[in-house]
Amino acid sequence: MIPETFRTQVCEVRIGNVRIGAGAPLALIAGPCVIESREHCLMMAHEIARIASAAGIPFIFKASFDKANRSSLASCRGPGMERGLEILAEARAVTGAPILTDIHAESQVAPAAVVADCIQLPAFLCRQTDLLLAAGRSGKPVNVKKGQFMAPWDMKNVCDKITSTGNRQILLTERGASFGYNNLVSDMRSLPVMREFGYPVVFDATHSVQLPGGLGAASGGQRQFIFPLARAAVAAGIDALFIETHNDPENAMSDGPNALPLDLLPRLIRQVIEIDRFIKSE
Repeated sequence: MIPETFRTQVCEVRIGNVRIGAGAPLALIAGPCVIESREHCLMMAHEIARIASAAGIPFIFKASFDKANRSSLASCRGPGMERGLEILAEARAVTGAPILTDIHAESQVAPAAVVADCIQLPAFLCRQTDLLLAAGRSGKPVNVKKGQFMAPWDMKNVCDKITSTGNRQILLTERGASFGYNNLVSDMRSLPVMREFGYPVVFDATHSVQLPGGLGAASGGQRQFIFPLARAAVAAGIDALFIETHNDPENAMSDGPNALPLDLLPRLIRQVIEIDRFIKSE
């Protein structure tokens, strides 16, 4: 018997026209790690939107205008906030999909909130109190990635910081926990643990297979494990699946080794939708 302390329902978070949680169908948050160019970003947004529409899965487009925590100073960071937000606004206009992007500083919150339908805090910054408060005060839904160094139950304090602003539109994302050097492991117990706080839970199946700093000046990855981990997380009862995808991962400017090849996305979506439907029918 499942203990009564396990929560079967969480609050609903609305990101644009997409409902997440409260029994809504599994949602997809997907896109390239970083905006590589206007043309590439718009192409990816269009292709993922087409794939999601054909599969009937609610879709939120994600891409970063700046990757401030790259392994090396020489790594690609993206076009910067001003140009990046312009491109993301265009992607939303072209596809109609809501936009999620991450911020790294308090000064980025207000400009990002003008364009983004959801503001994301990277895992390394998930305990930064002033940044969490600024994100909460934006009034936009806030997706917080659990730090690789954090226990799932410690994310309750993160939620409390955001809700102190009056904002209860929170998503919590699992992206693996540090397991020795240059390695992550996914503890599926963290998903129901965080869901107990009453907010929808997301599983990042691509960063969970990352090997942080594993290539010396860049992170490595084991993308062969994306499918089994995504299936396991959906079976555990997540509310949304986070996937970084690329049409040419071997030549991606950021996180290529752990990105899902775009041509495999339809197959993954078909599998996780079936699992989600079964779980929600029980």
